Amino acid sequence: MTVTIRHGTPADAEALATIAARTFSDTFATDNRPEDLALHLSLAYGPRQQGSELADPAILTLLTYVGPTLAAYAQLRRGPAPKCVVSTSPIEIWRFYVSQDWHGQGLAQALMSQVTREAQLMGADNLWLGVWERNPRAIAFYGKAGFVDVGSHIFMVGGDAQTDRIMVRPAGGEL
Repeated sequence: MTVTIRHGTPADAEALATIAARTFSDTFATDNRPEDLALHLSLAYGPRQQGSELADPAILTLLTYVGPTLAAYAQLRRGPAPKCVVSTSPIEIWRFYVSQDWHGQGLAQALMSQVTREAQLMGADNLWLGVWERNPRAIAFYGKAGFVDVGSHIFMVGGDAQTDRIMVRPAGGEL
């Protein structure tokens, strides 16, 4: 299996929008009302929105390919962190998704290693993320990657206010 991870560019907007909407829907469709999911997907994952994010200097998008197939992606974002994240230079793992076809094959670990390297290059002292409290698979993965739960915040899916757990780990070191 040949895995390539590269920085996304605005030219990747369509491909990113496709994988982003699909992986979010695959992960959360069964636990959300269809109208909330549809609203969230339309606001967060269209090609225009993804093009804006890919051009934003505060967001770094990493695209993960297995051969020619876009199989996963992550987005790191600079910006203010919740108060429960005690850090002088935090970087948020804003999005981290692996297509279901590639679950359990080591792709997530490879992507998290690259996320760690990129966060270090961005000058981060800590990585933080929000993960839905009802997503035990992701919570377990992040725990294995060294993240600890430090609090919560609200994440909107359409009109539904959901609770995300905030998890943090030092940016230094390898997994």
